[in-house]
Amino acid sequence: MATSIRTKQEPKVVVADTVARLRQTFDRGTTKPVAWRLRQLRALKQLLLERGGELERALATDLGKSGTEAQITEIGLLVGEIDHTLKHLKRWVRPRRVAVPLTLAPASASVVAEPVGVVLVIGPWNYPVQLCIGPVIGALAAGDAVLLKPSELAPATSAALARLLPEYLDDRAVAVVEGDAEVATALLAERFDHIFYTGGATVGKVVARAAAEHLTPITLELGGKSPVYVDDTVDLADAARRIVWGKLMNAGQTCVAPDYVLATRSVADRLVPYLRDAIAALYGPDPAGSADYGRIISDKHFARVSGLLDGLEPALGGEVDASERYIAPTVVNGVDASASIMQEEIFGPILPILHVSGLEQAIAHIRAGEKPLALYVFSDDRATRKRFTRDTSSGALAFGVPAAHLLVPGLPFGGVGASGMGAYHGRHSFDTFSHAKAVFSKPLSPDTLSLVYPPFTEARDRIARLISKTGSTDDRRSWGARR
Repeated sequence: MATSIRTKQEPKVVVADTVARLRQTFDRGTTKPVAWRLRQLRALKQLLLERGGELERALATDLGKSGTEAQITEIGLLVGEIDHTLKHLKRWVRPRRVAVPLTLAPASASVVAEPVGVVLVIGPWNYPVQLCIGPVIGALAAGDAVLLKPSELAPATSAALARLLPEYLDDRAVAVVEGDAEVATALLAERFDHIFYTGGATVGKVVARAAAEHLTPITLELGGKSPVYVDDTVDLADAARRIVWGKLMNAGQTCVAPDYVLATRSVADRLVPYLRDAIAALYGPDPAGSADYGRIISDKHFARVSGLLDGLEPALGGEVDASERYIAPTVVNGVDASASIMQEEIFGPILPILHVSGLEQAIAHIRAGEKPLALYVFSDDRATRKRFTRDTSSGALAFGVPAAHLLVPGLPFGGVGASGMGAYHGRHSFDTFSHAKAVFSKPLSPDTLSLVYPPFTEARDRIARLISKTGSTDDRRSWGARR
């Protein structure tokens, strides 16, 4: 069973002891057998299926998230990720043979995926189940020991994970530490073999600096302003439904949510009524009374997001209620590029529309800012799609729908530049928490040694003959490839 630790006193001591215990477990080889990894993954799936109701209630307490949304965007997504990993893990762990140049034959070479050791996963508050457990799936699949710190800003979910994980997972190799910034500081002072952080860029820089002290590899899943480009080649009613769905999940508190729309004035003016209809279809005439519409996580975050509306005139929505931490689904048409709402990630249910003259100005605007975590394009024009693929850089590029790429296990999920570094999901999670070790083997005998260590002139002549015969010293028909 996993260990859960609430560090109310002396977090440095408790954290240090926990890390030392996990490292002892890893050094004993407990986590390396594939059978152990598969047992942990099956147990984690069992937790999600058997105790999903408890997780739903925790998510409702922290975020006002409905049970349906919790199942679709958190619990069910994780079950699918585990199933994918269980199906492919035995293939992922097999050594991968690579070709050996004829100058080294006879010999063999392979790449072995070995677990890195003890990893730290620091989870966020916006999807506090999915984004905590998702990296843990990859770490367990890779054969690592794991220390998980859920976000203290989602206290009900943090407590639920700390209570439930010990009931299902191996406590010698998995630990949960709850706490605030003091605990996080204590964790970052320790040496880990990989740190996986999901959250904002400000704390991401703190994590990166701490990791640098130990030269620890890191994965940073951050965010940014993910744009949506819409032109007049698509069905605007359908585009509006999909944009609203992606934007308003979790009340807009989604790292890959559409942050703002780029469209010509003509397209924008026609799009707004469809956005209104789409919001009503999803949440009724009064989203405040909808059981499916969430709430902002905290008073501090509510004040920040609602403050972004100051001086703006919403085309629809705009209602706020501080006592409920409620912000209505809101669209601002024709926002100025210099407005404060365009200077930071919104992370809430407000959708500004920035008017552009067309494709060229839209691409120029995107390229002028930081590289986004995701970029969404609604256009049926082949040339337009090609331009976005060729001329923009983002963690992901999706045509015709936002956020759905997260549901494809074979796609890497991660940012680029300010939106993050590293990626996970599916095989990419396994690779993130593994070290690709080069293994080379050559028989020890006088005959074979002479092929590697001949006199210089003989080596020169041998290479010259090989180039004359094959055109290269790297022959794909080499000994290692044939075997």
